[in-house]
Amino acid sequence: MKWSILAILLIYVAAMGVWANQRASLHLCTDIVVDVDAAPAIDSIVRHGVSERLRAYPQKIIGVPQHQIDIADIERFLSRDNIFESVNCMMSARGELIVEIVPMIPVMRLFFGNDSYYINKDGKYVASSAQFMTDVPVVTGNFNKRFAPKEVIPIVSYISKNPMLHDLVSMIFAENAHNIILIPKIRGHVINFGDTTRLDEKTRALTLFYRDVIPYKGWEEYDTISVKYRGQIVATRRDKTRLNHGEDYVEEIDPEEATLADVSDLHGTVHNPVDTTQNKKKTEKPQGTSNHKPQG
Repeated sequence: MKWSILAILLIYVAAMGVWANQRASLHLCTDIVVDVDAAPAIDSIVRHGVSERLRAYPQKIIGVPQHQIDIADIERFLSRDNIFESVNCMMSARGELIVEIVPMIPVMRLFFGNDSYYINKDGKYVASSAQFMTDVPVVTGNFNKRFAPKEVIPIVSYISKNPMLHDLVSMIFAENAHNIILIPKIRGHVINFGDTTRLDEKTRALTLFYRDVIPYKGWEEYDTISVKYRGQIVATRRDKTRLNHGEDYVEEIDPEEATLADVSDLHGTVHNPVDTTQNKKKTEKPQGTSNHKPQG
């Protein structure tokens, strides 16, 4: 009797297994749902990019029995280009393939030779892909083992958060760690910010120059504006033939106050330091001043 009951149970279990497999074969993948853990602006870009990437997946997904879908292989496929922090896939009770994405958030795009990369806040390279294009500052420069691209991240982040600089700057050229050049959308000059220190002070000095010097001198007077030195704004004249040299200085600027008396006073504060027709009081040229302007 016991053996008969055991045999019946075994047959029942086997039958249920066959039935479950048959039912599973009828459960098809009905849709793909992409869930992105990011801000709305990034969310839409990544969601579209993932959908486009899955179109290139070598196996059909929608309409395929769920038990035939290789979840781990899909995760590997999406992760292979080093675009995301993490990828997690699962099947929902409604037959949807849920793709959970944590993207790497780029803070800048680096052009180095013929290559282009995105870089995140930790200095990690993110593959550049047209499907995941996002609007971040563009950086180029003379990078090497001693001067890595991640060293300019502080100024890139600062520009992104500062409304004036965000609207002003179109590109950054890093000549070296001590000469980081901002290239404005306004044609005609570049801005030497020096290194990544005292960014608030340098921004106030630049704002001062735009407010109180440019209206008097005009946009075409200078090709380089340097705010790298503490307490000085050094402006290099575009026309080097007018005098023996081409640099003007704004003396004794207090960036904390970021103000000049008025435009009429600029005759005494913007001058050529070796022009003998000027007042006896002169400003010495700071050591290490560079007039090099990055090409392009």
